[in-house]
Amino acid sequence: MEVVVETEIAIRAPLDHVWEILSDFSRYGEWNPLIVRAEGPLIRGNRIAISVRMPEREPMNFHPTLLALEEKKEIRWLGSLAVPGLFSGEHAFVLTERADGSMHLVHRERFRGFLVLLLSRRWFERVRHGFEAMNEALKARAEKDGVESFRKW
Repeated sequence: MEVVVETEIAIRAPLDHVWEILSDFSRYGEWNPLIVRAEGPLIRGNRIAISVRMPEREPMNFHPTLLALEEKKEIRWLGSLAVPGLFSGEHAFVLTERADGSMHLVHRERFRGFLVLLLSRRWFERVRHGFEAMNEALKARAEKDGVESFRKW
């Protein structure tokens, strides 16, 4: 079983600036309402430590493995339970620069495994709301701090 939660947002800030914010795990706690803590070097294959605070929930700690890291394009990790096939989540941030110099962010997670069948539609909606809150916070931070260097606007 697989369920994909995917959100998108346009950000009026330069690619370099958005990437700098998104890849600076040490500062997530300053601006990120969803991933309130992220630690570990951004090296493919490395395990990182994250704390996620879903809307209406206490923070949960995970130790996913970085699957992909393509500078200024993508960060993707996989977290799973100890039993293969039971539950996993592949989280991704994909950045695309638009012709006008603005950014497009796709923020998604692919949930797989038997336990996905047991999760309610409401649980996945909470995930979507958490993603949207993070997207808006990233947009606000990037546009506030990066607008001076964004000459095309």
